[in-house]
Parts: sequence; C-alpha cells; structure tokens
Amino acid sequence: MDIFSILTLLGGLALFLFGMNYMGDSLKKLSGSKLETILSKLTSNRFKGFLLGFGVTAVIQSSSAVMVMLVGFVNSGIMNLVQTTSVLMGANIGTTVTGWLLSTSGISGGNILLKMLTPSAFTPVLAAVGLGLNMFSKSDAKKNVGSILIGFAVLMFGMEMMSDATEGLQDSQYFKDTLVMFSHPLTGILAGTLFTAVIQSSSASVGILQALSLTNAIPVSTALPIILGMNIGAALPPVLSAINGNTDAKRVAASCVYIKIIGVVVIAALFYALNAAFDFGFMSANSSVFSIAFIHTVFNILSTAVLMPFCGGIEKLSEMTFKKKGEEADLFNSLDDRFLSYPAFAAGKTRELTVDMAALTKTSVGRALELLKEYDEGARKLIVDQERTIDTYEDRLNAYLAALTKQQLTIAESTEITTLIHIIGDVERISDYARSLAGTAREMFNQSIELSDSAANEIIVISNAINDIMGLTVTAIKKSDSVAALKIEPLNRVIDEISHEMKKNHITRLQKNECSTEFGFVFSNLLNYLGKIAAHCSNIAVYLLQERDNVLFSAHEYKDRLSGDNVDYIRDIYDGYREKYTLAY
Repeated sequence: MDIFSILTLLGGLALFLFGMNYMGDSLKKLSGSKLETILSKLTSNRFKGFLLGFGVTAVIQSSSAVMVMLVGFVNSGIMNLVQTTSVLMGANIGTTVTGWLLSTSGISGGNILLKMLTPSAFTPVLAAVGLGLNMFSKSDAKKNVGSILIGFAVLMFGMEMMSDATEGLQDSQYFKDTLVMFSHPLTGILAGTLFTAVIQSSSASVGILQALSLTNAIPVSTALPIILGMNIGAALPPVLSAINGNTDAKRVAASCVYIKIIGVVVIAALFYALNAAFDFGFMSANSSVFSIAFIHTVFNILSTAVLMPFCGGIEKLSEMTFKKKGEEADLFNSLDDRFLSYPAFAAGKTRELTVDMAALTKTSVGRALELLKEYDEGARKLIVDQERTIDTYEDRLNAYLAALTKQQLTIAESTEITTLIHIIGDVERISDYARSLAGTAREMFNQSIELSDSAANEIIVISNAINDIMGLTVTAIKKSDSVAALKIEPLNRVIDEISHEMKKNHITRLQKNECSTEFGFVFSNLLNYLGKIAAHCSNIAVYLLQERDNVLFSAHEYKDRLSGDNVDYIRDIYDGYREKYTLAY
C-alpha cells in the first residue's frame, strides 16, 4: 500500500463521513420538528417507546443523535428517565439500518438487475437527481430530499474510494498479522470502542469496517469483537452531552452506557462460551459487508431482547450512580443547547415560552387595570416583580434565538424565528406599560385623586377593551390563530377612537369643574399607556399574519390591506367592537 493509496483512503474516509453527516442533517431538516415532537410526547408504554426509538433512528440514521436528543429532553423536563430506556433500546436496533444500506456495495454478478443494484450504477443517478432538486426546486422539502440523495451518493463514493484504496491490503502480511491481534475478544472490543468514540458514530464505524471487509482479509473472528466494541463507543456522545446537564440528564447518559456495556458483556460471554463448546466454523471465514450488517443487527436484537425485561433495573442502576440533589427548577430548561441542532423543534420550544411570557404580561396588564379601580400596594409590587421576570424572558429567549439563527435554517424556520424575535420585543414593551399603569394608579392613590362617575365608567369601558385585545393576542400567539389576529387591529382602532373621545369628554368635565386639573396630567398618561398596549398588540398581529402569508409589510401597509382585503369581514368585526365598547354620555 503506497502513499497514493493512503491519500485515497483518507479522501474516501473524508467523503464517507461528510456524506453520512450531510445526509443525516438533511433527514433531520426534512422531518422538521415532527420526530422530535413525537419523542418528547411519549408515554411510559415501553413497547411504544421501543418502536418510536427504532423508527426515529431509522429515519435520521443516527442513534447517537437520538440519545443526545433524549438527554436534552430529560434535562429540560420534557421527558423523564422511565420514558427513555425503551427508546434507547429501540434506537440501538434502528441504527443497524445504515449497515444494510451500505451492504449494497457488496453486490456483484453479471445479471443486469444485480448490476443496477451496485453503487457504481445507482449512485451517479442519485447524485444527479439530488443536485437537480437542490438547485432548481423552490420547495424546502424537495431541496432536503435532494440533499439526502447527494449525501448518500457522496457517502457511497467515499466507501468505494476506501474499498479501492484498501484492495492491496489482502496481500499484505503485516495487515493480516495486525488483524490477528484484534481477533482476541478483549482487544477487538477495545479497538472498536476507541475507534467509534473518536468518530462518534457507530453507523460510520460499521460502514468503514464494511469497506475494509471488501479486501477479503478480515475474518469473522476479528470483525465480531470490533462490532461489539463499536456499540459501546456509540455511548460517548450522550455522555459528553450530559456533562453539564442536571442529575436526570446524567442518569439518561448512564442508562446509555449500561445498556451498551451490559448487552456486550452478556452476549459476548454467551457467544464465546458456545463457541468454546461447539467451535463455530464460520469464525474463520472472511467477513463481508453483508455478514457485518448481519452481525451488527443480530447483536442489537439479542441485546434488546435480553435487556428489555430489565428496563426498571437499568433505571435503578442509573439512579444509584447519580444521586438526586437539590436542584432548583429553571423556567428556561427547555431552551437546551442540544436542541439547536433541530431548529424546528427548538423554535417550537421558544414559542411555548413566548406564550408563557405573553400570558404573564396579560396578567400584569389585568392587575394594573384593577389597581385603577382599587389600589393595592402589594399588587403593584407583584406587577414590578413580574416585569423583571418578563425582562428575563426577553433576555433568555433572544439569546437562544440568536444562537438558533447560526444554524442552517429553512425559509419557514427563519421566518418563524424572525416573527418570535419581534413578538418577544413587543410583549416586553407591553409589560413595561403595565408597570407604568401601576405607577399611575399609585400616583392617583397618593394624591387622593377621585374620579367622577363618568370618568370612572369610561376607564372601565377602555379597560375591558384592553383586556379583550390582550386575550386575543395571547390566543393568536399560542395557536398561531389568524382569525384572532385579524380581530386585533379592528379592536385597536376602536380603542384609539375611545381614547380620543375620552380626551374630549375630559376637557368638557374640566370646563364644568367635574374633574381636577391634577387628574388631567394623570389621565393623559393613562390613555397614552393604554394606547401603546393596544398598538403593540396590533404589531404582534402583523407579525403573525406575515408569518402565515410569508410576506413582508409594515404595520401601516397592514392597515391599508385591511381596508381593501376582507373589507366586509373586517368592517363587521369593527362594528361589533364599536357597539360593545360604547361610552355612555
């Protein structure tokens, strides 16, 4: 094996690993947040968890990614340890699908149908189709399909390059002598563990072993322990992921390790004991891409069959390994950095917290409006505390979304993130005005300002309208409800008109000496804060409708559109609110 063969081997390895990673990322994008959402909503039904673990891993072609995902779910409180154990076992079997896909490189024969199944025949076609979809399709889904095909094609090209580069090894005595060392179970398992730990993918390490097997120089006695070790090495990614996690996250990582190690120890001990008794002849035969895929699959099936009844025991062992400590609950646990690799899911978790932020702001506004009727210092302080909490929401959510924008995003994901950033800013500003309203209420109380009956009734009317528009806004954010969003601007216009009428009525009351001059300044500030709250609600409606229609337009343009589009529908909504919130004269 000369220097050029070594360079070809390294180039093939680079293409293989790149293709596998690129294909996996594209599969994740194609699935959006569906697979992650399914996993995060598992019940404690172990069989269902097993099937879902198998299915998700078979789709995204990475058990390590699923394991890391589970660590994140448990760390953020979305799932618990009991829900993950059976999923981990299902993922172990799901990851074997890759080996069978790669085994097509071992197909040979003169039959035209067999030739069509070889990588040299179908890989160029997949690459061409994938490139066409990626370059010319406008649909994100089709582009992702194209990327999957390109990734698989690159992966197979890399495998062929590795196979070609190692072809001369079948005549190398040094290579054969080295392999003999790994035929010992302990050294073979250790080698497989270390190699997989380095590249952090059992699917990739199995694929590389399959490429080397094409030299016809690797006996089953050598391949078997290496494959066993590869399964243990695959537990490293979740372990690294859980280092900075909470106790439950560490327990999930421990479960991964225990499942892998116990499975290897039990199956290896049983197999080698039987081999010692019956001397299996196939151990001296040369391994092939098919036999490696077969061994990998059978081991994981047997390991799962043995361990599945003992899920509870594995969970207790993990709990004994990491004792529960007093850990404070974190509102923002679901903003886990592990989810950044799954933008659609991460954005969904951010939206959930944005809804919580909006609901808390709605509560603050409602409390502030109550203070205008009956002042309570404790309630005002609570509004101030809530405003600080909402500021924390803004800081944490914006920081997470900023990190999310650095990922490779689809147009839909990018649009959703932009919408969330705008909504978060407006919700925070509304909370500021809730605090300002509370300050106005305190000022009225301290100055012993008494309202006339007509002024008090008007404040009740506009307060009810503000509570209504806040309710619509929270509903629109929570459910991406365009019907609720469309109602917000007509109500905003009604609130604006009520505010103007209240100002006119206040001037009339001043002329009749029914209101004090001191109240005039307070009254002006009060109406200003209420108008700003309604305006920010209107802005949020704009962002949500932009996201729905995937178009960009300003708030001013939005209002113009309302005058032209669905004019009868919008007019009916406006008339309904105008009738509902009428000032009594």
